[in-house]
Amino acid sequence: MIKATVYVTIKESVLDPQGNAVQGSLHAMGFSDVSKVRIGKYLEVELNTDDRGEAEEQLKAMCEKLLANTVVEDYRFELN
Repeated sequence: MIKATVYVTIKESVLDPQGNAVQGSLHAMGFSDVSKVRIGKYLEVELNTDDRGEAEEQLKAMCEKLLANTVVEDYRFELN
């Protein structure tokens, strides 16, 4: 079994209104050193395989078909 961690984030070229709202709230709470906030998703996936190459192929397909909207989001994953 292989466990993977998947990170999905909005592309740098895309506006992130939720991140901007969080940044504004942090500033209002006194955390003025925060210069940028980007909101994303964190997923943990367990695969019933021991083949790392197969796991990478499956994760890439999952991300591109469902987990990430590749028009506006980037993704990366780590095999644990």
